[in-house]
Amino acid sequence: MDKRLLSKGLILGVLSAASLLAQAQAQAADGKGCGWGNMLFEGQSGLVPHLLAISTNVTSGNASFGLTSGTNGCDTSVKLGYGGRSLFAMNGMLDSIAEDMAQGQGEALDAYATLLGVEKADRAHFAQVTHQNFGTIFPRADVTSEQVLAATLDVMSRDSQLARYAKQPA
Repeated sequence: MDKRLLSKGLILGVLSAASLLAQAQAQAADGKGCGWGNMLFEGQSGLVPHLLAISTNVTSGNASFGLTSGTNGCDTSVKLGYGGRSLFAMNGMLDSIAEDMAQGQGEALDAYATLLGVEKADRAHFAQVTHQNFGTIFPRADVTSEQVLAATLDVMSRDSQLARYAKQPA
């Protein structure tokens, strides 16, 4: 497979994960989102109304405004929740992350570090540390993405250079 095509696919996967994360942040734990898109399509279900609501919120930027101003049906005091499949599993990244981590380098591992907020200057160290702790992070073949994430954060929390990235909000 052409490396450029693989790179583009990985970038699209990361961008779609970032987009889903951004939208998830605007969604309350009870499933009621905020923004004009959610207001316009309130009570509707299905893929098309959800995509239209997301598109409305993203293109107008009103969900972000609503989160910061407390308007548009947005309430930042509500705990966020996620009831779906892992973003890593949905984007087929888990196998690629495992392969790159076993090798100690690679685009999927770099994308994983980016998603975890690891700054560019610390990514080589992240790759080295996760490579050295591969057996801890991927202890068996059927490990879930949630277990990988928890183990990765645990490994990072024990490393003086990466510990600051391992602090996840409660």
